[in-house]
Amino acid sequence: MSLTPKQGQYLAFIYYYTKLHGRAPAEAEMVRCFGVSPPTVHQMVLTLEKARLITRIPGVARSIRLRVGKGEIPPLD
Repeated sequence: MSLTPKQGQYLAFIYYYTKLHGRAPAEAEMVRCFGVSPPTVHQMVLTLEKARLITRIPGVARSIRLRVGKGEIPPLD
């Protein structure tokens, strides 16, 4: 699997947030974490979904699920 550094950071955030809180992050939480705009986060979510790295249910909050194992996720910087 070939990830860009930014994709890896989003996957790491999703993984650790889910592990810590028992539910997936909302896109608004990713906006706060990465300091980017909501459209930027949404585009990354769509990119990760297209690459088959995550699944989600459009229109359903906190429905992001990872499709990669922990060993494939880089550390969160």
